[in-house]
Amino acid sequence: MSGIWLIARRDFSAFINTWWGCVILSLTLLIDGVLFQAVAMTATPRYSADVLTDFFFLTGGVVLIAGVFTTMRSFAEERQTGTMVLIESSPLSETQAVMGKYLSGLMFLALLLGLTAYMPGMIFVNGKISEQQIAVGYLGVFLMGAAGIAIGTWASAISRNQLLSLVIAAVITVFFVLCWMLSRVLDPPFKGLFAYMAFFDKQFQPFQEGRINTEGIVFFVSVSFAFLLLATRSLIARRWE
Repeated sequence: MSGIWLIARRDFSAFINTWWGCVILSLTLLIDGVLFQAVAMTATPRYSADVLTDFFFLTGGVVLIAGVFTTMRSFAEERQTGTMVLIESSPLSETQAVMGKYLSGLMFLALLLGLTAYMPGMIFVNGKISEQQIAVGYLGVFLMGAAGIAIGTWASAISRNQLLSLVIAAVITVFFVLCWMLSRVLDPPFKGLFAYMAFFDKQFQPFQEGRINTEGIVFFVSVSFAFLLLATRSLIARRWE
């Protein structure tokens, strides 16, 4: 566990202390704030719960995009700078290396979500919302963001440069987001399969509305586990090349 924490702390500190990390954090908050003001906080009177639902929808999308840019550096940058050999020759296992990188991404995700807390707070100025809906909504965004970070970690583990990692992670993430479109044009049983795989449809909507979705929790955790396992296997395969 100490090895995982060592990598996570090292990567997180290096990320937030560089211009790249500050730019991603700043742009993410700026885009999320602009979208929240333009789409959710409109001049037209709306129910506070509906405004909060739109906030979580917008924040979920922004978080997925930020996760792609955050994880593109995980292993790909180590290869580009030649420091990957330090990880491969260390006493840490591939599982520890992957989990350390992943934990670093989760720390960034938690920081990002914490900095968005003022937006739900703005709803209290002219309306009333449930603290439970806020908590459950943030849980859903965190779970979906964690799945996106796992996808990005795997993409970085199999890529030799950051650009390739970015493209692979973006394509897979977009696929999971757009699965709901495929489910509408396909026939059973594929219709149900793609509807189940869609990030923003069946799995995430209950969280937006303040309802804990056990099926969604299992889904996002399963996606995270699968891609982290793939990342670990990829590192093991590369070590024996």
